[in-house]
Amino acid sequence: MADAFEVPRRAMAIFAHPDDVDFGCSGTVAGWIERGCHMTYCVITGGQKGTHDPKMPPAKLARIREREQRAAGAAIGVRGFVFLGHQDGELEVSMPLRGEVCRVIREHRPDLVITQDPWSHYQIHPDHRAAGWTGMDGVIAARDHLFFPQQLRGGRLKLHRVTRMLLWGSREPNIWFDISGTLDKKIKALQAHESQLGGRSELRRRMRTWAQTIGAAWSIPAAEAFRYLELG
Repeated sequence: MADAFEVPRRAMAIFAHPDDVDFGCSGTVAGWIERGCHMTYCVITGGQKGTHDPKMPPAKLARIREREQRAAGAAIGVRGFVFLGHQDGELEVSMPLRGEVCRVIREHRPDLVITQDPWSHYQIHPDHRAAGWTGMDGVIAARDHLFFPQQLRGGRLKLHRVTRMLLWGSREPNIWFDISGTLDKKIKALQAHESQLGGRSELRRRMRTWAQTIGAAWSIPAAEAFRYLELG
């Protein structure tokens, strides 16, 4: 349990699709924001393929999902948003993408980064794996002057060292956060994703059961779990 965990002054979540962060860690994020943390969301794809409606144009869906993610973030107090706009379902680990994420980290200068665990057991969505690897790779690149040195020319951007990371969806979590006080905010954030979750009357019950199950091992009423990494 994370009783002694130092809440970061500035944090960033890096993830593949609008709504990933709200399923994965928005209860924890909401608690940090209540305690003064400035949170930025970096959404790598537009979520353009997240529909079963054959009449929905991908570009329109991307605009809808950006609005939904902004509303979901606002529900818990997120103040910064970056939308990189890559194609849903086509995310690949690459140096250009690493450079984009490196730039975002150098611009926003988070103390802690949260991303999707690329080692997650049976994680079959390729975008989730790619987002996790890219988030981690971007953290390393942002701290060293020989990675993407063109970003540093002119002095507007500077190196930035992230000292801590949390990976959600980990099969080997080593830290748990009590979200019993922010679970309602998490559910409200998820409800903002109307294009994905509209009409799902079981959402509130499902999220409460999920959080209770994660917290049960530590006698926490409701929890989110992560792999915590301290970086040298």
